[in-house]
Amino acid sequence: MTAITSEAAPRRGVYGWMLFDWAAQPFFTVVTTFIFGPYFVSRVASDPALGQAAWGYAIAAAGFVIAILSPVLGSIADQTGPRKPWIGFFAVIKIASLCMLWIAAPGSSLVLVLFFFALASIAAEFSIVFNDSMMPRLVPQEQIGRVSNIAWGLGYLGGMIMLIFVMAAISASPQTGKTLLGLDPLFGLDPSQGEDARATGPMAAIWYFVFILPMFFFTPDSGKGMPIGKAVKAGLSELKETLREARRRGGILRFLVARMIYQDGVNALLALGGAFAALMFGWSIIELGLFGIMLNVVAIFGCLIASRLDTKLGSKAVVLMSIVSLTIATIGIVSTGPGFTLFGLLQFGPADSGGLFGTAAEKCYILYGALIGIAFGPVQASSRSYMARSVSADEAGRYFGIYALAGRATSFLAPFLVATVTATSGSPRLGMATIILFLVGGFLILLRTPYPADNPNG
Repeated sequence: MTAITSEAAPRRGVYGWMLFDWAAQPFFTVVTTFIFGPYFVSRVASDPALGQAAWGYAIAAAGFVIAILSPVLGSIADQTGPRKPWIGFFAVIKIASLCMLWIAAPGSSLVLVLFFFALASIAAEFSIVFNDSMMPRLVPQEQIGRVSNIAWGLGYLGGMIMLIFVMAAISASPQTGKTLLGLDPLFGLDPSQGEDARATGPMAAIWYFVFILPMFFFTPDSGKGMPIGKAVKAGLSELKETLREARRRGGILRFLVARMIYQDGVNALLALGGAFAALMFGWSIIELGLFGIMLNVVAIFGCLIASRLDTKLGSKAVVLMSIVSLTIATIGIVSTGPGFTLFGLLQFGPADSGGLFGTAAEKCYILYGALIGIAFGPVQASSRSYMARSVSADEAGRYFGIYALAGRATSFLAPFLVATVTATSGSPRLGMATIILFLVGGFLILLRTPYPADNPNG
């Protein structure tokens, strides 16, 4: 595999690249999963079931656009050379869209809010494609799994710090108007109008802008290639050849199909898990935020452990173990409700000890959440290193574009099924259960996939 040496990619350049995950993660943590998403479902929409369905459809629509355009943009980027201009272009779109989430007052237009959320999601994922494709040039092959998992762990640390700040200083109880620390929200935000949740969009935008700067300043980029006009034509032509070539590279094809299926389930679980908890137990923003902090703490340790396991056992073993953990957790989550878990095999009754997470069922839900936390970083970070070890640096852009396609080609399907089953059955629990099908299906295919998926030097 072609790899720039440590002399060509100085330590600060690698650290700058790793900080991209730190910069990007708060959008997924505080906006998509734990604060803004549940707020939208429970308070912006007129009915929680309608809110979960609408949120799921928005995620599905964004996933469809990402699936169609990621491989095209990746191939074009291989021809133009540098990745940073692309990341900068989509950063502008993401930052502007996140700022527009401020308009999401209770009773406001669902369509407009979901449009800006979907646009931010699309820009975020396109930026990730170009950032990931830089990795094979920055570090030697044997270090890819370690660096990828540590970077992902940094992302969860950044998301946790943002979430803690939101919980301590921004998000307030609708009943008391006070934050977790008993303070009035900063900046005079009014929780009765959802301003504490709405502020997470602009806050995530500012965080992203500040912390992607080290990547732009210090991380080496590819050399200049074709002008954009010629690059588009050459990139589209190369994409066709890459798709034909991928069919001949059986290991890569099996890996991409497996990831297409299990990542669909992972995406849906991350995007809808917080809203599902709010629906089952009536958790407030404070409870959801604490739940998110717990998951992020576990996720950081999960990534650090996985960084060692990836080096010793390989990326495939880490991904398989992670999928098993996520499957068990999903079964546990959908089997739990007020007063019971394991589909009623364990009954707890209505006893509430008072305070946060006062019932036994809620504590069980947190334990299942810990299984998600320990796995959802490694399953994505080691999938990234699995792919990076299977392609050469010169073809990384187009193959990471197809990698993003595999992660998004059917990414609309799991949220769509969750939303549709929820809407038609009226049961969010039944809707969430469809995620299990995607996790199990991806596991079975990956089990028989070679590792690395292909020899990049062959």
